[in-house]
Amino acid sequence: MKPLGPIPAGFEALDGELAISGRKASSLVEEAGRTPLFVYSKQMIAERVASLRAAMPARLKINYAIKANSFAPLLEHVAGLVDGLDIASGGELEMVQAASVGGDRVSFAGPGKRDEELEAAIAAGVTLNLESENEAQRALAIAERLGKAPRLAIRVNPDFELKGSGMKMGGGAKPFGVDAERVPALMREIVDAGCEWRGLHIFTGSQALDADALIETQANTLDLAHRMVSEAGMSLPKLNMGGGFGIPYFSGDTPLDIEKMGAALGDKLETLPDTLADAELFIELGRYIVGEAGVYLTRIIDRKESHGETYLVTDGGLHHQLAASGNFGTVVRRNYPLAIASHFGAEPAEVASVVGCLCTPLDRLADKANLPRAEVGDIVAVFCAGAYGASASPSAFLGQGPAEEMLV
Repeated sequence: MKPLGPIPAGFEALDGELAISGRKASSLVEEAGRTPLFVYSKQMIAERVASLRAAMPARLKINYAIKANSFAPLLEHVAGLVDGLDIASGGELEMVQAASVGGDRVSFAGPGKRDEELEAAIAAGVTLNLESENEAQRALAIAERLGKAPRLAIRVNPDFELKGSGMKMGGGAKPFGVDAERVPALMREIVDAGCEWRGLHIFTGSQALDADALIETQANTLDLAHRMVSEAGMSLPKLNMGGGFGIPYFSGDTPLDIEKMGAALGDKLETLPDTLADAELFIELGRYIVGEAGVYLTRIIDRKESHGETYLVTDGGLHHQLAASGNFGTVVRRNYPLAIASHFGAEPAEVASVVGCLCTPLDRLADKANLPRAEVGDIVAVFCAGAYGASASPSAFLGQGPAEEMLV
């Protein structure tokens, strides 16, 4: 038997079924018309943002990284709760524009921005987080052709990393950002060229659950920003401090202590140097805001035995839940939080593996999990599905197509 990850707080049983925002899983599936189905809770998202604001210093603003989940109704909901949105492509720019979000609330990071993406962002008044000197030159040339002063910031590749992060985005050789020692010169160059200077973006890693590691990284980020601004002899209008806040996925994971983080950051902000005194300070979060608010519902279409092991075969799988299958950056596959939604809260009665409908042994949603007995027609729930599920999975694989999505 392999343990399942912890089911997030906020879910309950209603008439023996999983309920999401007070509605039974079977009712949601009936409304959608089919499975597989992603369901996202408006209430849980709003409560998460409120808890963040309560824990963090009042000065700190919150950006939502839409790569985590760009479902249009969810995006519109989150946009009304946060201070800004972070995008990583021209396609995501179109998404935020469709949500009626003004360019002054949007920043655009990511290596390999095409010229047409740079042009669209400059025309829309989006802040470009420059990833290289070459990208800066292309942005300035495009802006000159458009006759518009571009809003430019610099993404920094810092000289430190976020300890214990799931994916390291800073420190050492990286395709992301400009190496810290080269940033002051680039700052002076783009300001001299007539841009609207929008500051720095320092992002070091993701999916961290260690509050002390994040506290250290935030302190290092503020110190690095001060050093670079001092060397350049310039002011700093804005500092995007990145994020990295993780959520518990696996057995043994514990929630991030944001109260501890907020208190430490508050102390740090009380002693900021003059170079940072007037800067707008942001954190950039995706999965922490929406990850635990999403559930993936998939129906059991076959129950089979093989060499003494039980398999529950569903109509979903890794084409919608690549991360839950263990194929999105994890080295050793572990079970996500999962339950039989049709018998939510029932006592375990058997050990079974939950697999998808694809013809690959990689398509597993749970290995040898202790579950209530389930039959054909029952619904399986995969939790922590609000981030990097639909937005980061190969839905076109084997012609399966995307899942339905619903915000409730």
